[in-house]
Amino acid sequence: MTASMLHVRVAAKTPLAEGICAFELRAADGPELPPFTAGAHLDVLMPGGLTRQYSLCNSPAERHRYLIAVLREPASRGGSATMHERVQVGDTLTVSAPKNHFPLVALPVTAPAASGAAGAAPGARSLLLAGGIGVTPTLAMAEALGTQGADFEFHYCTRSLARTAFLDRIRAAPWGGRLRLHLDDGPAAQRLDPKALLGTPQPGTHLYVCGPRGFMDAVLGAARAAGWPEAQLHWEFFAGEAAPAAGDSAFEVQLAKSGRIVVVPAGQTAVRALEAAGVSVPTSCEQGVCGTCITRVLEGVPDHRDSYFTPEEQAANDQFTPCCSRARTPRLVIDL
Repeated sequence: MTASMLHVRVAAKTPLAEGICAFELRAADGPELPPFTAGAHLDVLMPGGLTRQYSLCNSPAERHRYLIAVLREPASRGGSATMHERVQVGDTLTVSAPKNHFPLVALPVTAPAASGAAGAAPGARSLLLAGGIGVTPTLAMAEALGTQGADFEFHYCTRSLARTAFLDRIRAAPWGGRLRLHLDDGPAAQRLDPKALLGTPQPGTHLYVCGPRGFMDAVLGAARAAGWPEAQLHWEFFAGEAAPAAGDSAFEVQLAKSGRIVVVPAGQTAVRALEAAGVSVPTSCEQGVCGTCITRVLEGVPDHRDSYFTPEEQAANDQFTPCCSRARTPRLVIDL
């Protein structure tokens, strides 16, 4: 186990909503865990060798525990099924130290008032949008923003009350009045309308969105259509979409350090082709979500199929995710 990995004990396993369980993790060998910031996640190594990423959804002020919540996916590739069916209270798991690819942007603050408390500067605001299990990182963000006395709104979209995790906790929080709940099976007037909410770009407001792919595409699409600057848009995908196979063709990957050429067949990913050739590339999600396998591209144009890079980063074509992305040119020269 590397220094960045931790042993934790499952202190509690609690049903939160239909298909969703929370897991409270405590240090197996000490009273405190490494600190984390809102938006952070853990890599969880499960029984059977799988590794999956789960967002931390407790307050970043807590050091005695990590809290994650796992949705039981009907089409689970093994991760959520393992957590729900095999992981029990008392079990010991190996997890990474917290990582954060979805951090809150530091907002300008006013000088401390007479009370000694500083607050966000006028116009500085955060807009949190969560779809389903995407509530996990945004909940930690709401906790952090509430502690800071920052200005924010929290929009939470779910299919029904039965599928709404953490509702009692949110409503009981000091900042609970900032919640706007949107239920798919509720009256039409309370459903989220991304175009209406985001129709006018707001200087100083940062938008954070997490949830299913369709939900995120609708929110980010509405924001971009309205002219929101990319610098004010922040998102995290929980799962990528399967890369389409129809029309895929073989391409070559050349290893810059040795000059060796590896052929990637139409029905195989670059990671698997490299692995078969004896070249190991670190992977985790294998869906282009987590960024673990990012590899520099020195020549050629990738066919980006990830959900990790921003549009600007994809347009630069100087790196790609070989777990799912392919090539638009016959050959990619990569920094391996």
